[in-house]
Amino acid sequence: MRVGIISILQESNTFIQGKTTLQDFQNDILAEGDSIRQKFQDSHHEIGGFFKGLQKLGIEAVPLLAARALPYGVIESDCWNHLMGRLDKVLEGAGQLDGILAAPHGATVAENESDADGFWLRKLRTAMKDKPIVATADPHGNLSPMQSDSVNAILSYRTNPHMDQYDRGLEAAELMGAILNHKVSPTKATVYLPFAVNIFCQNSSEEPFKGFISFVESIRNKAKVLAVSVFVGFPYADVPQMGSAISVMTNDDLALAKKYAEELAQHWLSLKKQFDPILPSVADSVTQMKNLPGPICALDMGDNVGGGSPGDSTILVQELIAQKAFPFFTVIADPEIVAQATTIGLGNTASFTVGAKHDRFHGVPLRLKAKVSFLGDGEFSESNPTHGGFTQFDQGKTAILHTEEGNTLMITSRRMVPFSLNQLLSFGIDPKQYRVLVVKGVHAPLAAYKAVCKSIVRVDTPGVTSASLNRLPYKMRRKPMFPFEDISL
Repeated sequence: MRVGIISILQESNTFIQGKTTLQDFQNDILAEGDSIRQKFQDSHHEIGGFFKGLQKLGIEAVPLLAARALPYGVIESDCWNHLMGRLDKVLEGAGQLDGILAAPHGATVAENESDADGFWLRKLRTAMKDKPIVATADPHGNLSPMQSDSVNAILSYRTNPHMDQYDRGLEAAELMGAILNHKVSPTKATVYLPFAVNIFCQNSSEEPFKGFISFVESIRNKAKVLAVSVFVGFPYADVPQMGSAISVMTNDDLALAKKYAEELAQHWLSLKKQFDPILPSVADSVTQMKNLPGPICALDMGDNVGGGSPGDSTILVQELIAQKAFPFFTVIADPEIVAQATTIGLGNTASFTVGAKHDRFHGVPLRLKAKVSFLGDGEFSESNPTHGGFTQFDQGKTAILHTEEGNTLMITSRRMVPFSLNQLLSFGIDPKQYRVLVVKGVHAPLAAYKAVCKSIVRVDTPGVTSASLNRLPYKMRRKPMFPFEDISL
């Protein structure tokens, strides 16, 4: 038996000014055939799980297409058309396939396709006819009927930070084997909830989400249940399918799947007010930090690079300076400053105007005097599993600036997700030497930073990934939807 492997992964923020281009995919991953095997076979990614699971079953893995770009704006039309053309080509040249293992994100948006994941999964369904398609997905996906209806099964990651991607890939491969060997006949039911879950409440090891996940586990362990997938949604994609969802898969018992899906949906909605917290201001959060033991992981929620933000917000850093919460470390994407530092030269001191250059939503440029202590390439690697299965990182040419107050700013040419402590350690930076580590994320960085930080504070900064969703100019979302409008159970 032969099973194809296809993945297109990009989380699209519709509020940011800027588009995701073909170059963004080429900077990360754009591969076909055996190069996919070389990149992913031994990775912590779900594709690594696909390969391992199929190998265990004696099923030939046929890697076809893998495309990934860092979260950012919607995908340019030309780029999307190029990707779809490549998808058509690899499907045509794949030969006889018995099934496909697919890895969409679930929150991909193109200029010409608001439900980009649904579009390409439907392409697979058209090509495969009645042959099985089993998909993994990010729980931050905005699951749509077109996505769900195009696949036989969809398995969302269970953890946030996402530490179980390999396991879900393995599970998907095992399920594919069971389907092909006629051991199971999956039936699934999906409930789409009018509920935007505040990102502040999405950590699977913290309440209130932890308690709900425990209830999910009680259903997952029931007889005839093959899988339960929970989608918290991605509120930074302003599309009609934005929102949360529950999908339950049983072995040949659709009525039971519907019963459990509805039960889970109703239980989640009954908790909805717990998922809409009142968050302190930026100033109050920094004041709170002054009474906490350090190092403090200060999560800059409004500039969450893993949610598609520019990575150049200065709002939190400006408040740290105003309250003299020193010393701090931060990473800011600003290629202009990298170029300026290169001109000034290593070891020299100068005045810089850093950050807040992408748009008007992320503060004003930070004016400071600093010494250039490092200039060089920004490549680093991670051997341990981190959120997203990332192992290789390249933030472009990098400069490190030190101020008289003892603060350190790492300035990068490219935006980079803060998923690895090696972003600091590889450049000789000891995170324990700082009182505050400004980290541009919400939950994902904790897989790396929790080991060195004594305190964690999530800060409700403005920006295109703001935790306060009422700051965002929605035009396409469903109505009514909680927390924007009240909804009944």
